[in-house]
Amino acid sequence: MKFLLVEDNQDLANAILSRMTMAGHVIDHAANLGDASAFVATGQYDLILLDIMLPDGDGRTFLKQHRASDLDTPVIVLTARSQVSDRIGSLDMGADDYVTKPFDHAELEARSRAVLRRKSGYAKTTIEIGGVVFDPVAGHLTVGGEEVQMRNRELRLLELFLNAPGQIFSKNKLADRLFSYDDDVSENAIEVYVGRLRRHLKPSDLSITTLRGLGYRLDHDE
Repeated sequence: MKFLLVEDNQDLANAILSRMTMAGHVIDHAANLGDASAFVATGQYDLILLDIMLPDGDGRTFLKQHRASDLDTPVIVLTARSQVSDRIGSLDMGADDYVTKPFDHAELEARSRAVLRRKSGYAKTTIEIGGVVFDPVAGHLTVGGEEVQMRNRELRLLELFLNAPGQIFSKNKLADRLFSYDDDVSENAIEVYVGRLRRHLKPSDLSITTLRGLGYRLDHDE
């Protein structure tokens, strides 16, 4: 999954970045609302972790503005305000959940997973299709009944395809979802990851089709 973290406290941001990266997610970091708006305008995110008190304004204003512009990306508010009215206000403005600082990073991860499951319409974490059983939270994968070990980006690529079988993903879109803004990535890198994933999926009923000039599509060969 690709996250956007909007947080001006560098120590806290570094801790969140490290934890989420270790969990296999791609994450961009904005230290203010201006940078956050630029990231949202140019990229697509699965989840936004949004601080409230930022150097150039209130995170809730950012949330309200972007909800008004039909941004439907799930948002978890990070707030130091413990008043019930503040938390209710954030939810009413369009937040999907909130955590109160200081928080345990395991709780933030759990709330992130819960919000993403609700967004995807999954009541459970496991995705099962065409002989593939994948738990994106645990990073556990079996193909044709056999356990398969894959690298984090390969798992995230698989997750993208499994969540949207039949959808065409361009190389640019895949690069945007698999790599952070600061990563140096080429089209060849995407081809390499797709090639690896194809080999892993051979024992299953799933295949990745190349559509010349368009991108890639996951097909279920029933």
